[in-house]
Amino acid sequence: MRHAAQLRIGPVGFRIGSDWRGPIAQLETLYADYPQPHDGIPDFTVRLFAARPWRRFLRPSVEIGGDYLLADAAPLPLAQGLLAAEMGMNLQMALGQRRYLLLHASAVERDGKALLMTGLSGAGKSTLAALLSARGWRLMGDEFALIDPATGLAHAFPRLVSLKNESVAVVEAAIPRAHFADAIEGTPKGRIRHLVPDAAAIAAMDTPAAPALILFPSFGFAPATRPVPPSEAFARLTQASTNYVALAERGFDALTRLVRDVPAAAIDYPDTDAAIARVEALWEAVA
Repeated sequence: MRHAAQLRIGPVGFRIGSDWRGPIAQLETLYADYPQPHDGIPDFTVRLFAARPWRRFLRPSVEIGGDYLLADAAPLPLAQGLLAAEMGMNLQMALGQRRYLLLHASAVERDGKALLMTGLSGAGKSTLAALLSARGWRLMGDEFALIDPATGLAHAFPRLVSLKNESVAVVEAAIPRAHFADAIEGTPKGRIRHLVPDAAAIAAMDTPAAPALILFPSFGFAPATRPVPPSEAFARLTQASTNYVALAERGFDALTRLVRDVPAAAIDYPDTDAAIARVEALWEAVA
């Protein structure tokens, strides 16, 4: 690769190589405060490359590769190079991570305890994590929650927070002094703008937390809260995990312990104020 950068997000190190300087320059700026991989050795490699030499210059088209890849992944325009890099890192985690049980979830921490939030796309888990981080919670992650099968602790993975469409303006208004990347228009999921986690999240990313509450939020409904029994939480979380099957018995044991020991609830909410109020009320009951 002509250009490359290395960084560590929580316990996981990455090397990102690119045929173009632009995506690497963006990563170096947005991840400037992040450490290097342990001992300088990355866990995963991401490659952003042109499938044909002329694609570096003529209608540049970014293919995503790396240690693990999806053969039918569609290329992205160079203007979406940052998104390609983030997708590449997420892909390596989803397909190759075996040290931790991965949950497609956002996570925040308060007083050494973690709140895990997972749901379908559009449920608002990224927005809620960003807003809670502005209210004194530590952001542990936006894309993945990492559960240690040996200890049951949640480990932080505070990558850039991917905000989409209407959530961009909501978080911009709530955290006006935050560091945002330039907006990316016309992606498969619409308008995306990345939020850089604050200094506290980066400084404490090597500190795990004990899960204390699992939350299944749903945006766009009248306010409602209901407890989720362990059997339902287990079924939902198997669907939210990208490596549960690959971990086999370790994954089953880790997920069984999580739903047995940690209460779960589902909330419906029409706006973020209602969601924050319900989160705080549920947290008071378990903290």
